[in-house]
Amino acid sequence: MKPAPTSTDVARRAGVSQSAVSRAFTPGASVSPRTLAKVRAAAEELGYRPNVIARSLITGRSRIIGLVVAYLHNQFYPDALEKLSNALQARGYHLLIFTVSNAEADVDPVLEQLLDYRVDGIVMASASISNRLAARCEAAGIPVVLFNRHQDARHLSSVTSDNLAGAWRVADHLVARGHTSIAHIAGWGGSSTGRDRAAGFHAGLAAHGLEPAAVIDGLYDRDAASAATRAIFGRPDRPDAVFVGNDHMAFAVMDTLRFELGLRVPEDVAVVGYDDVPLAAWPAYDLTTVRQPSRRMVDATVDALMARIEEGDAAPRQVRIDGPLILRGSTRRTPR
Repeated sequence: MKPAPTSTDVARRAGVSQSAVSRAFTPGASVSPRTLAKVRAAAEELGYRPNVIARSLITGRSRIIGLVVAYLHNQFYPDALEKLSNALQARGYHLLIFTVSNAEADVDPVLEQLLDYRVDGIVMASASISNRLAARCEAAGIPVVLFNRHQDARHLSSVTSDNLAGAWRVADHLVARGHTSIAHIAGWGGSSTGRDRAAGFHAGLAAHGLEPAAVIDGLYDRDAASAATRAIFGRPDRPDAVFVGNDHMAFAVMDTLRFELGLRVPEDVAVVGYDDVPLAAWPAYDLTTVRQPSRRMVDATVDALMARIEEGDAAPRQVRIDGPLILRGSTRRTPR
């Protein structure tokens, strides 16, 4: 078998130094356009590819960011993670994705594997990290950023939307549209996101002298959200509006209201979600929802990681980014 070409072969073919070849394949390194073109052409002719594993052993950097995500059926996460992958690739990094079975899963074994892979950073999406493992990551010098979650531990960086303000805005909107009997199908109470949205919504109603007509934890699950819809709206004294903890559940709520219970949206029941995933704008749902600013959340996550990895800034960051309420046809556009 013919031996694989080396960087020395490329340097000889291109007529440049071996260090120039190394810089040409190092993201962000200083190299002139002319040299870069010569090196790339020589590498193409020889079929050369740099040995990323060998380079990581030399530099001590894998240029891999580990991602732990609990579930991907919520449309918000595939969309946000695509943005995250693109943003990291632009900085010369790549994602290594691990999934855990559900929001309650023990993620410590997965993170043990990520430590074994010597990742340069870890993003936790829709999952939490134990204090013990967080301490291990800190000891290993591996930054951890929680995405769309936060924890009480202030030494961990986190990036979320402003769930309290967004849910409060939902309460204001529904009250302004003349609703006084408003239910809440909440997100999973074991997550900071679910708790914050519930707290903001309840506080928003209280500011108008109201309290939720009913509250059921939808567990961020379609089936659980459908069951909650039947329990709340399958009775004569049903509420006339509902705030649902995310769009993924809101679609199930709307389907159950319309196709099982024979109710009209918004004439009989107004529905508001949270996230503003692409499906929310489809005519079949036309869902009023709070938009999570995923692009800004991703940029803040990458900034937090790069500040630690490339700049040595160990100060934790807790970032909350406000998002607008997007008005669509699932709620009345004018007061009743």
